[in-house]
Amino acid sequence: MLEAHQGSWFLLVLFFLVSYFLPKQKITLMLQRLFAVIMIISGVGMLFSYGFPLEFIFKGVLAVIVIGVMEMLVGKKKRNEPQAMLWVACIILLAVIILTGYGVIF
Repeated sequence: MLEAHQGSWFLLVLFFLVSYFLPKQKITLMLQRLFAVIMIISGVGMLFSYGFPLEFIFKGVLAVIVIGVMEMLVGKKKRNEPQAMLWVACIILLAVIILTGYGVIF
């Protein structure tokens, strides 16, 4: 389950970057959403297997927020709206999530 979760995180970020920088195509946006669902399902499965530790519940909430921020960034890019603060939030949230997942913080 851990490998599926880590792999889906990597592919989620990869497809997000491709969707953001190549906004005319749609397949990577659909793949981004698919891997977001896979990441959430594998994360919930790991929460059940680990017995719901508080730091991973916190990580899960942040993960859902960062998925929303990624979606907003892609949407704002397509509408040519400012997105600097969303980029800051996305990078900070991703850093906290990765550091929490690897046990650096908490």
